Formats: sequence, structure tokens, C-alpha cells
Amino acid sequence: MKQATLKDSLSFEGKGLHTGLMVHLRLHPAEVNTGIRICRVDLDGQPCYEALADLVSGTSRGTVLEKGKWKVSTVEHLMSALYGMGVTNCLVEVDAPEIPILDGSAKPYVDAIERVGVSEQDAEAKVFYVTEPIEFDNGKGSRMVLLPAVRYEAEVKIMFDSPILTEQSALLDDLALYKESISPARTFCFLREIELLLHLGLIKGGDMNNALVIYDKKMNQWLLNRLADKLGQPHLDNEQLGYLTPLKFDNEPARHKLLDLVGDMSLLGRRIIGHIYAERPGHGFNTHCCKELRKRL
Repeated sequence: MKQATLKDSLSFEGKGLHTGLMVHLRLHPAEVNTGIRICRVDLDGQPCYEALADLVSGTSRGTVLEKGKWKVSTVEHLMSALYGMGVTNCLVEVDAPEIPILDGSAKPYVDAIERVGVSEQDAEAKVFYVTEPIEFDNGKGSRMVLLPAVRYEAEVKIMFDSPILTEQSALLDDLALYKESISPARTFCFLREIELLLHLGLIKGGDMNNALVIYDKKMNQWLLNRLADKLGQPHLDNEQLGYLTPLKFDNEPARHKLLDLVGDMSLLGRRIIGHIYAERPGHGFNTHCCKELRKRL
């Protein structure tokens, strides 16, 4: 397995999901053994660090990397796209403390990477081989098991206390299928969570175009109207429970959780040969497991 980088540079522009800032992002080809390095070009000295689990400082509604004044939030979709497309070396430049959310999936990154192409490099990739079962359990319902396999495989099972989204699973048994089956899956949230998230200063850049919104528990019509006004959205009928955004897949939420898992586990800084099974995964648990795995390198 060889290292690989982009054949040409790429540019993106879009809102940060939580900051609401307009963000400019550029991806550049990089030399062997660079890894995925993220530079904050808006800061003095343009600090630049490799995206690794050791730098995770927060996981509230996204994965945050931080070292000193250098901080980059919501890295998981970009990291997932780079890993899914086989890019091991890339220089990432961003002019804000957050990666743009774009459409809430990894597809815009994947499509752009496919457009310019990926170039194999004359160096072996760094690989973590799963040679025996490894299990993590947080005692709160989240569990991850890594098993030996001949290639990278990932599987998730999600469970929510919701009449609309109860239990779903998703499987990626070949990275060649990542582009079509995983990268288009969008981030999701429950409508009942949005007011609290706004109160906490999050999702300032969120809208119906970059997230799958689920209305699963009946709200008072007045409260529902007030929330719609805050979001700049039309009023909804409080009797009509369901997905407020058309689904791309019947199990799109589970596929997005798998997308996130791929991105978070890429912070190992290695290609993984093994099967990853995650039950009730989340950024906090994913990156904790990744930090523990880095101790085995």
C-alpha cells in the first residue's frame, strides 16, 4: 500500500456550521510522510499541525483539534473524504477556526478530489494492522470492536429514543464503495435539540441545506413557529412528524455516523487494515478509542 496525494490544488468556500463564518479552504498536494497537515493561514505565523487524535480538545457536535492558539473545528467530514479517497499526504489551508460544512456530507470534497485525481507516491503508507480483537466500552452504551480483516471495513449501529429514528445500521466493507454509499450522507439533528444548540452558541451556520432535520416529538405550535422564525424557515404543521429533509438513503443517519467514524478514526495517522464495529458511536467515543490505539503504535 503506497502513500498518495492530490494531483492538484483544490479550493472551497462555505459557512462554518457552528461559527457561521464564511470560510475559505484550500487543499494542496504534499510530499511523502507529510500526513494531513492543517494550517490556520489567518493566524500570525500560519501555524500548521498534523491532524492526529492527540490534538483533540473537544467533541461537542463535531471534532475539534487544538494546540496553543491553533484551533480547527468540525474536521471530521474533510478527514473522512481524504481517507475514503486514499489521500495520505495533504496540506490543508483554512482562514477560520472551522472547516466549512458545505452540504453537511463529505460528497463535495470527494467530488473535487475525484475531479483533480490522486497520485500514488514512491513510499509505503503507514499502516495499523489489527492482528487480534481490540474492544473499547465506555459503560454508557457505546462500544467499539476492532477485528482482523484483509482490508479496511467499518460498520456502525445507532440507537435513539425516537419514534422516527430508532435503530439503524450501516456497513462499508470496501473503501471503493465509500464515494457512492457513504460520502453523500448528511449530518443530522433532531428539531427538539435546535433551540438548545442555538442557546449554546452552536449551529450558527446550520440550515435545511446542510443538515438532515428530524421532527420526532410533537411541539407546541407557537414554539414551533418561533423556532422556524429563528431559523428563517417556513412554519411547519406541528402534527406532521418525520424527516423535514428528503432522505438520500433509507438509513442515511447511520451512513453519516459511519462517515464520521471514518473521519475520526483517520486521526490515528495510519491506514487501518481491519474491521471496525461501532455501536452508538460519537465523536467523543470515536476519538477516545483512536487516542488509545495511538498508544499501541
